[in-house]
Amino acid sequence: MNLNKNKPSNLDSWKKLNSNFKTLSSKTLTEHFAENPDRVDKLSINWESFYVDYSKNRLDKSTIDLLVSLAEEAGLKEGIEAYFSGGEINETEGRAVLHTALRTQDSSPVLVEGENILPGIDQAKKEMYDFADKVISGAWKGHTGKSIQNVVNIGIGGSDLGPAMVTEALEFYQNHLNVYFVSNVEGDHVNEIINKIDPETTLFVIVSKTFTTQETLSNAQTLRKWFLNHAPQAAVEKHFVAVSTNQKKVTEFGISPENIFSMNDWVGGRFSLWSTVGISICLAVGPTHFENLLKGAGAMDQHFRKASFDQNIPVLLAMITVWYNNFWNAESEVIVPYSQYLRNLPAYLQQGIMESNGKGVDRNGDPVDYQTGTIIWGASGTNAQHAFFQLMHQGTKLIPADFIGFAKPLYPKNDHQDKLMSNFFAQTQALMLGKNEATVRTELESQGKSNTEIEALLPFKIFEGNRPSTTLLIEELTPYNLGALIAMYEHKIFVQGVIWNIFSYDQWGVELGKQLANNILNDFESGKLDHHDASTKKLIERYQNPKK
Repeated sequence: MNLNKNKPSNLDSWKKLNSNFKTLSSKTLTEHFAENPDRVDKLSINWESFYVDYSKNRLDKSTIDLLVSLAEEAGLKEGIEAYFSGGEINETEGRAVLHTALRTQDSSPVLVEGENILPGIDQAKKEMYDFADKVISGAWKGHTGKSIQNVVNIGIGGSDLGPAMVTEALEFYQNHLNVYFVSNVEGDHVNEIINKIDPETTLFVIVSKTFTTQETLSNAQTLRKWFLNHAPQAAVEKHFVAVSTNQKKVTEFGISPENIFSMNDWVGGRFSLWSTVGISICLAVGPTHFENLLKGAGAMDQHFRKASFDQNIPVLLAMITVWYNNFWNAESEVIVPYSQYLRNLPAYLQQGIMESNGKGVDRNGDPVDYQTGTIIWGASGTNAQHAFFQLMHQGTKLIPADFIGFAKPLYPKNDHQDKLMSNFFAQTQALMLGKNEATVRTELESQGKSNTEIEALLPFKIFEGNRPSTTLLIEELTPYNLGALIAMYEHKIFVQGVIWNIFSYDQWGVELGKQLANNILNDFESGKLDHHDASTKKLIERYQNPKK
């Protein structure tokens, strides 16, 4: 079962949405609310401890009905079933997309090439949990008999961003282990980590599906060399483990076969934190919290799979993005979590969304003539308010925003919480309402400004408002709720890919730069630069001879 290949702009509902846009484009959010007293109730969803309010968006119920029709017409229902049941929806790589199977709460078989993959998932998870328990309890000893105190995750892309973000997000739940992440091939990065660790009490986790990724292997070799300056070769098996499919190369590195955790082709890197790739998360917070992370994601999976589209959080959020991207010509979306724990959620979602849906060729192999992937950016509130909110409030760009907040703080008797949440609510209100000329004039008069001063300042202090936002208010930042939140965005990616008729799960766009980097690395040694373009040749020469 594969995805259909309908060009979205040919669908009837797409054409009707164009008409709907023309009808609503001049209508303000305040007018929408004035005309519909029950707007909030109609344009919000309660699910478990999530409350999603999308009423502050430039749309109405007729828009939502048309967006739902577009999803139906594009074959989303059939696509969802293909997604969950192991259809080869990653066609260009010939793979199923089954990160959802890693957290399923259903025992029904999930077949890949006729084999039920669930027993293998359970076995891999048991091995990871048993290993984590040994390390956390101190039963796993380093080569000098000391317990592990530090964990260094060595990976890049999905082998780094997801585990690093989740480990940071769940800092409140962490045990005594210090967990570090090395990803960038920059030597300064890895040496900063070396300065923080002790070879006798450090465990290195190398995460690489192929065990050939340049950045990961360069960092792994550097850390192995440093470690062997302090320990014998035989000690490697006590301090290095790997997550990989390439057992031959891993064992050649010196890692024992029993210290290799398996991976699967049907899990893409940027969706792999739920697998053994998340071993550093499991080490940081323990198997119980990791299991709750999986359960939260699994619950969101069931909501996405079973809820009607008009009450389906990932579907509606995805369709609202399509609305802004393809009808309002909004090129970016901002994500603002009002939690310092989630400060790197926007960076994590940049990879998930932009690497997945940054495609210019449709599933038929034809160039698209409509916009696909949106630009994702953001930062934590309230920090973001003192950084880029000026652009959102008074800039010339339409920037839809997701605001994510938690009703309960993790530390009780926290008198900061009301201040944080008052800002959270105020910013979405300010984006919607703005501040008109009459209000600004009254404020300036109350400050004793002269008429001349008022007229000079007036245009600069007006906020036009009418800026869209969606609010996700979640009860508390728990492993379960974090799992559900991440899964929500994963499914949003999938829905957008179905609508835009693109393959979301390949990533050929990252290959060319890797190939050219390897060529240039060889050229550093050979000195043969004439085959490069003039700019690149000059840059290489300047790098090798900076004083010229």
